[in-house]
Amino acid sequence: MVIGILLSIATIGILCWLLFTLAIYALPLFAGVVAGSWAYEMGAGWPGGILVGLITAGLTLGLGQFLFTITRPAWLRLAVGLVFAAPAALAGYHAVHGIVKHAVPSETWQMLFSAIGAVAVGVTAWVRIAAAAPAQSGERLAGA
Repeated sequence: MVIGILLSIATIGILCWLLFTLAIYALPLFAGVVAGSWAYEMGAGWPGGILVGLITAGLTLGLGQFLFTITRPAWLRLAVGLVFAAPAALAGYHAVHGIVKHAVPSETWQMLFSAIGAVAVGVTAWVRIAAAAPAQSGERLAGA
């Protein structure tokens, strides 16, 4: 019985780690699934749908990191970061809600814990997309 409890705790820890690690990939995953489904429905078959989905997901992630890296204005970096953090926060909300609905009987507390999880996952996704960008130097560019 003790081994079962320890394995359950370890499994929950691994799933939480996986959720936070993969949070940044919520938008590319969604884009890849939509593009792959579209390609499949257009007659590309399973291999074509999978290939189109993988290419779309990779391009979405690469484009997002590239845009976050090259943009200078803070408001534009904020917009690009939010495009990646918002779907991650939504995924985090639903992941936490799926866990707490089995452990917490009150719907109010379920929503509160789910909202806290959404914020935590969204912030994690923001930090990960920001970590992909090089550090901004304090030097001003000529003419800027």
